[in-house]
Amino acid sequence: MTDTVIVGSGNLAWALTEALTKAGTPPLQVFSRNTAEEIEVAKLAGCRFVSDPAALAPAGLYILAVSDRAIPNLTATLPFGDAVVAHTAGSWPLDAISDKVKHKAVFYPLQTFTKGRSVDFSAVPLFIEGSDETALSAMRDLALALGGEPRELDSAKRALLHTAAVFASNFTNYMYTVGEELAAEAGADFSVLKPLIAETAAKAVDARSARDTQTGPAIRNDFQTKSTHCELLREKPDLKNIYINLSKSIWETSRKI
Repeated sequence: MTDTVIVGSGNLAWALTEALTKAGTPPLQVFSRNTAEEIEVAKLAGCRFVSDPAALAPAGLYILAVSDRAIPNLTATLPFGDAVVAHTAGSWPLDAISDKVKHKAVFYPLQTFTKGRSVDFSAVPLFIEGSDETALSAMRDLALALGGEPRELDSAKRALLHTAAVFASNFTNYMYTVGEELAAEAGADFSVLKPLIAETAAKAVDARSARDTQTGPAIRNDFQTKSTHCELLREKPDLKNIYINLSKSIWETSRKI
C-alpha cells in the first residue's frame, strides 16, 4: 500500500481509517473542513489531521470519503499532484472527478456505515473502477489491504447496484422506523419488532432469492386484513399510499414466481 490520505470525516471516513489502521497500513493524514469530527477520525490512526489545503500531505492515494456533491469541487481545487484520487460514491461516475486529476478511481464498498461500529471489510463487496492501470492497481491494492476482493464494475452498473442497495438498506430501515412509530401507538416499544426483523433478514440472507421468503397479507391477497390496515392508516395518507402500493407490487410480483 502506498501512503494514503483520507479526505472526509463522516461515517465511511471513520470506517476506512479504522480498518486501514487495524490492517497495519494507517493513513498518513486525515483532511477535512469539519475540524471537530476530523480530529476524532484521525485519532483512530494516530495520524495528523488538517483542514488547510496548503497543509495537505503529499501521498500516492487520496480517498474521498465525502458527500457526493463535494467531489467535483474538491478534485478541481485540492493539490493532488500526480496521485491516484478515488471517490467512494455509488451513483456518481468516475468522471465526477475533475480532469485536473491524472489518475481517477472509484472505491465503492457496498455496505452501510455508522461511526462507532466496526466493519469487517473482508466480508464487504468492494467495487472498483479506474481511468488507467495505475488507478486500478491502487484500488486492487486497497481492497486487498482491507482483506477484501476487488470487483471491477463500470459507472453505469455501479449506479444501478447502488439503487438496489438503497432499496435493500435505506428504504428497509425507513420501514423499521415506521413500524417503530406504529408499535408505539399500540403501546409497545421497538424491541417487540426486533425478533421479527432479525428473522426476516436471516431468511432473506439464507434463501436462494428473497422472493422465496415473502409472507404476509399482500402475497395471500388477504383483502379483509389489508382493508383493516388501511382503515387504521386513514389519518396517515402517506403511509396508507405506501401500504397500498407495496401490497399491490408484492401481489403482482408473487404471481410471476
